Amino acid sequence: MQHRPEVALIIDPSSPYDRRIVRGVAAYVQQSQREWSLYVEEDHIDRLPDLKAWGGDGILANFDDRRVAAAVTSLGIPVVGVGGGYGYYEENPQIPYVRTDNRAIARLGAQHLIDLGFRQFAFCSEPPTRANGWAKERADAFCEAIEEAGFPCEVFTGRHSPAKQWRLSQAALQKWIAKLKTPIGLMACNDGRARHVLQACRFVGRRVPEDVAIVGVDNDDVMCELAQPPLSSVEQGAMRVGYEAAALLDDMMNGNQPARQRTAIPPERVVARHSTDVMAVADAEVAEALRFIRQNACRPIQVRDVLDMARMSRSTLDARFRGAIGRSIHLEIRRVQIETAERLLITTSIPIKEVVQRVGVSSVQYFTAMMRHATGKTPGEIRKAALR
Repeated sequence: MQHRPEVALIIDPSSPYDRRIVRGVAAYVQQSQREWSLYVEEDHIDRLPDLKAWGGDGILANFDDRRVAAAVTSLGIPVVGVGGGYGYYEENPQIPYVRTDNRAIARLGAQHLIDLGFRQFAFCSEPPTRANGWAKERADAFCEAIEEAGFPCEVFTGRHSPAKQWRLSQAALQKWIAKLKTPIGLMACNDGRARHVLQACRFVGRRVPEDVAIVGVDNDDVMCELAQPPLSSVEQGAMRVGYEAAALLDDMMNGNQPARQRTAIPPERVVARHSTDVMAVADAEVAEALRFIRQNACRPIQVRDVLDMARMSRSTLDARFRGAIGRSIHLEIRRVQIETAERLLITTSIPIKEVVQRVGVSSVQYFTAMMRHATGKTPGEIRKAALR
């Protein structure tokens, strides 16, 4: 009988990030037609098997947990680590590691808020620990992106752990929120921290999204939809983390050396919900034109349609657009079309020809050229990357 490889997935099933990693592993197993026997312990306390007695063939483990990192070292079988880029990976530099690209996550969130017209920005991090260096990395990259765009950025870290000192933690956060100049675009290091910000805003009377527009990270769809208002969030690309980690582990179990020791996976997109459903533009007529574009860009519309709605000349409205958001009317229409196209390519399996129709572009050829110019990838390459 052919040997069926036994693989342990040592992750935290309560974590949305880890659950998406498991989905990515499953996608690799199905697409590559591997017959792996997968061990996943649902109780996070018992997710470590007796590894020496287990006798399996490979391990994929989240290295944000010290016990996990220590247990998988020197077992004599292939191991691939996953995580947010920090935790306890550095104690095991010989083990290949697939991580999220924290800088790209932060820059994506920053661009989302800049595109909404904000001119004031803030980032809510959390008190540092050995395992959460990703929070500071995201804060630094967010501020870098905001400052490159020519705007100031404030950062809140706090001294008290929300899990251990909730009241003190929230009191400090409320004090910081109350002092921020509004309207402001705010990114939190993850969805949990974004929910803390939402609660602090309610306590001090800040409206979301009118005063404070908030975007988190992880896109835990249940928790984001339950938030009041529903929370916009960056989809990290954790499925691809799982897919790439499984591919590395497969190579190693087949006797090959890993092609690379560290792999950073970029985020997929911002999933926009009500917490950033606002146009923070002081010019009321430009704000109205931007809303019109967001609602109608894919019908499609032309610059002339926007001018007719605004009852202005092109030179006047274009100048006001550039002053408010740094783009022309035409480029804003195109940006919304590209954003919509990327969402359809990543989140659906509808044919590319239908995506072209839904975006309001004249032909598949023009659509392909448009997407390649904007993203560096063809529509097929965007979809393929999302499925991996």
